[in-house]
Amino acid sequence: MNPITWLLTSQVTIAGSAVLVREIVGNVFGLASALFGMRRLVAAWPVGIVGNVLLFTVFVGGIFDTPQDKDLWGQAGRQVFFAIISLYGWYQWYQTRHKGAAQAVQPRWATTRERLELLGIGIVVYAIAYFVLKALGSWGPQWDAWILTGSILATYGMARGFVEFWLIWVAVDVVGVPLLVQAKFYPSATMYVVYGLFCVLGFASWWKIQNRDRAETPEAVVVG
Repeated sequence: MNPITWLLTSQVTIAGSAVLVREIVGNVFGLASALFGMRRLVAAWPVGIVGNVLLFTVFVGGIFDTPQDKDLWGQAGRQVFFAIISLYGWYQWYQTRHKGAAQAVQPRWATTRERLELLGIGIVVYAIAYFVLKALGSWGPQWDAWILTGSILATYGMARGFVEFWLIWVAVDVVGVPLLVQAKFYPSATMYVVYGLFCVLGFASWWKIQNRDRAETPEAVVVG
């Protein structure tokens, strides 16, 4: 059996339920992407895209062969949006580094206007996602839509360098863990717990960096 076939077909048993190896591997790539993101490395984006591709195949049993009997179209859909937004983030961070910056992104708090824009976008995306996921027969569409919406906003916030994006991830994880446990996607549920703890650390790290850089930037002196 070649490595690709093994990755696509192999299963392990966790808590008495069959789990795809590619779900585990996909989440490992996701965690690696988050670690790179906390360190503001451009590699966070291409590594994350690999995880997105693998996890997309995990959550749509109606298309790909999976042992679970529940389709989570919101989870699958967010992998598509992750990949699209990751291309944007990859370009943004690469351009920053290409211009000679020490790091790919400068953490900062979103402005009041940007927060209101995120809130408005979030409400619209959630409403659309809920009705689409319900029509597709996604299991737990209200929670699946919450996870999808939060994931889109958090990934966009990461690309823009908003410190708040870590908090959005925490809100996603709080809902994602019980949903995935009930649907028997145990590796993903476990990774959500890890992500949640990691996001708290990431938030503290970016907050510290933002405060340090702001303190080091001299204020403009007006002469008149």
